[in-house]
Amino acid sequence: MMLRDFAAALVFGMTSASIAAAPVLAETNRTCDPKKTLGVERVVEIDSANGPRIGQVQYKAIDFLEPGEVVLTFDDGPSRQTTPAVLDALSAHCTKATFFMVGRMAISDPEMVRKVDALGHTVASHTWSHKNLARQSSQQAEREVELGISAITAALGKPIAPFFRFPYLSDPRRVISHLEERNQAILSIDVDSYDWRARSRSIMFNNVLSQLKSRGKGIILFHDIQRVTATNISALLDELKERGYKVVHLVPKNTAATIASYDRIAGEMLAKREVAAAAKPLTTRSMVWPISGKEPAETVVRPPEQESLPWTKTANGREAKDSRPNESRVTSAAPQPARTPAARPAQQPRRSEPTLMELMFGPQFR
Repeated sequence: MMLRDFAAALVFGMTSASIAAAPVLAETNRTCDPKKTLGVERVVEIDSANGPRIGQVQYKAIDFLEPGEVVLTFDDGPSRQTTPAVLDALSAHCTKATFFMVGRMAISDPEMVRKVDALGHTVASHTWSHKNLARQSSQQAEREVELGISAITAALGKPIAPFFRFPYLSDPRRVISHLEERNQAILSIDVDSYDWRARSRSIMFNNVLSQLKSRGKGIILFHDIQRVTATNISALLDELKERGYKVVHLVPKNTAATIASYDRIAGEMLAKREVAAAAKPLTTRSMVWPISGKEPAETVVRPPEQESLPWTKTANGREAKDSRPNESRVTSAAPQPARTPAARPAQQPRRSEPTLMELMFGPQFR
């Protein structure tokens, strides 16, 4: 038996055992009071064919949200220290989110990946190790993208959503072109919680609520590895409910295809991790909450005006200077917004890029 097959057998064996608990938690799902919980207002299906680009901070052509609607997204996990609290808060509100996972994080804790999926959330990709793809060669960038997809797929034990988010929102044209060929929808953001540097409930709340007040709706970026988010997301969801916001859950029309060579690498890493975990097992309990069962209210596809972006390779293998007349290009998110509501400028200044350690544990690791 190949290491890849061995890893898959372990994954599916553990998953089937977990699913048996579904009827118990289904009862919990039915106790949610729509007057007190967000729930899911509607489900929107994303057709990832040809790589549609979504998120008004960077891409203007697609805008499917109605006033007052939000999409909850969480990046950089999973983390056993913080992700469970986020999942508990979402479950308490009977609502759903999209988790853009880092491949190496998924391999380190496949049980948490499966738990996110079992609770009905959408599992998507955020590269293998959270590198800025604009600073990578084409070959290095491809490895970050594809190994990330394969690693999360291996950890989950089944195909993930073909949704991709660029680390630091840094979106070089050559990688966009690759994602278009791979039929991966690119999801940017509308609202940034800046939780990776907020470090307090009041600042994170203001970041989110002031931008929502200005925009009226949006795809919200959180990081489930951030303690400030894990600690305060429940109260923020309460506030969103109090202010009348509605949650839209994004689901894929199709699943993400993987590449065999990267599958082998990911499978070997997962098999080694599973063998090591068997010697020192963590808890095997897994909460399972079935999907709400709502049919998609609409399907989002790439519009004709969102054309493929040409790019020119330079001598060192990187792309030439970028110029995008039809879309706002953002290579990193904007500085932390002021405490008074303000719309984001069309052109965003560069922010310093935190390392994965800084994102997880704070600026003291700079």
